[in-house]
Amino acid sequence: MADFVIPELGENVAGGDVVRLLVKAGDALKKDQPVLELETDKATIEVPSSVGGVIKDVKVKQGDKVKVGQLVLTVDDSATAAPAKSADKPAAASASAAGAATADTPAVPVAPSAAPAPNEANAPNAPNAPNVAPSKVVDISRGAAPRPAPAPAAAPASSAAAQVPAAPSTRRYARELGVDITAVEGSGPGGRVSMDDVKGHARSIITSGGGRVASQPLPDFSQWGEVEVQPMRTIRRITAERMASTWATVPHVTQCDKADITELEKLRQKYAKKVEAAGGKLTITAIALKVIGAALKTFPQFNSSIDVRNDAIVMKKYVHVGVAVDTDRGLLVPVLRDVDRKNIVQLSVELAEFAAKTKSGKLAPAEMQGGSFTISNLGGIGGTYFTPIINAPEVAILGMSRSVTEPVWTGESFEPRLMMPLSLSYDHRVIDGADAIRFLRWVCEAFEQPFLLSLEG
Repeated sequence: MADFVIPELGENVAGGDVVRLLVKAGDALKKDQPVLELETDKATIEVPSSVGGVIKDVKVKQGDKVKVGQLVLTVDDSATAAPAKSADKPAAASASAAGAATADTPAVPVAPSAAPAPNEANAPNAPNAPNVAPSKVVDISRGAAPRPAPAPAAAPASSAAAQVPAAPSTRRYARELGVDITAVEGSGPGGRVSMDDVKGHARSIITSGGGRVASQPLPDFSQWGEVEVQPMRTIRRITAERMASTWATVPHVTQCDKADITELEKLRQKYAKKVEAAGGKLTITAIALKVIGAALKTFPQFNSSIDVRNDAIVMKKYVHVGVAVDTDRGLLVPVLRDVDRKNIVQLSVELAEFAAKTKSGKLAPAEMQGGSFTISNLGGIGGTYFTPIINAPEVAILGMSRSVTEPVWTGESFEPRLMMPLSLSYDHRVIDGADAIRFLRWVCEAFEQPFLLSLEG
C-alpha cells in the first residue's frame, strides 16, 4: 500500500480548498495523473499523484480545506494501473468563458460590454473609442498576493520563550501569527498566556502600528429581511486580508494626469496585424509594459521596496511587472519578467500566453510572484480616474482608465485628441510628490511620442 499526500505547492503556499476530485475509490491511478483541483491563495491548480496503482480510499471531499502533507489517497501500488479514462477527468473549473477573453483579460466577463478596444487584447477598434472592451482588467487594490505559510510547529523555542507559562498549542499559535510570546501579558494564574491573550496582543499591534480598528461584529441582518450567507473563497479571503493590511500600513498618495495617445493609437492600428501574426495582440497594456519598463530604469526608486525593520530600501536591479486581471475565481496578478529587455511584440505574445493559462486554470503560483511594479487597466470598463492600492511590498502602481476624445487647445485652436487618464499611487515613505509627478509626466510623454517605442526592440 502507498499513501499520497498534498505535496509542496510553491513558496508560501500552505494549502487550499478542494474544488473538484478527479478520481474515486476503485479507479486505476497512474503516476503523475491529476487527482484533484486545488484552489490556493493565488490560483486553481491540478495536483498530480506521486504514486500509481488502484485507489483503495479517498480521504478528502470537495469543499474540504487541506494542507501540505495531508493524506489524500491510499493506493494499492501492487496492482497495475490502467490508463485513466478521459471522461473521468472533469474540465478545469476555470476553463469556460462567456465572452471573448483577451491577453489582458484572461477571465470570464461578468457582463456584456462594447466592442473590443485597443487597450485590451482584441482586434483594433475605432480610434475614438480605444478603451471600450469586454475587459476584466481590474484594480490591483484587490489583487491577491501569496499568503505566508505558518511557521513550523516543531521550531525550537528560545530560552526566554521557554520560560513563559503557556501551553504548547498556545506557543504554536503565537508562532503562526508571528507574535513574540515573551511580549504577551498573560491573564491566567501565575501570568499563564492563553490563546485569547495572543489574539489580543496581535490585535493591539495592528491597531497601534497601522491605525487599523479591529472589525466589529455585524448585526443580525435577517431581522430586516431575507439574507444569504456565502463563505469566502480562498482567493477572496486572502485578497481581503492583503488589502486591509496594505491600506493600514502603507501611506498612499495618488497622482493623476492625462496622456495624449492620438498618434500612439494610429501606430497601434498600423502594427496590430504584425503582432497578431506573431501570436499576440497589440494592446495599450502591452505598450504600457514597455513604457513602464523604461520608466523604472529612469526612476529606480519606483522599483524598490522599503525594509522598515532594518531602516533600509531594497533597490531591485530586475524589472518584473505585474498586470492585474480578474477571473471567475477572483483577482490574479501574473508577472511578466524582465520587461525592460523585451520589445512590444514579445510582451504582447506573453500576455496572450498568460490569457490561455488563466482561462484553463494553469497559471502557477510562481508566475504571480516577484513583481516590482503593477499595472491596472480599467479602460475597457469605463471611468475616468481611480486610486489603486499598492501591491506591497512594491511601492507604486499605475492605473489606466478609459481614453476619450477631447478638444485640446494647441496654442492656436482646439483639436480633437484622444486622451487617456492615468492614476499613479505611490508609497509616500519612499517616494516624494515631486518625484511622483516627474515619473508620471515621463510616462505620459512616452505615450505621446510613439516613435520612441520600437516594435522591433
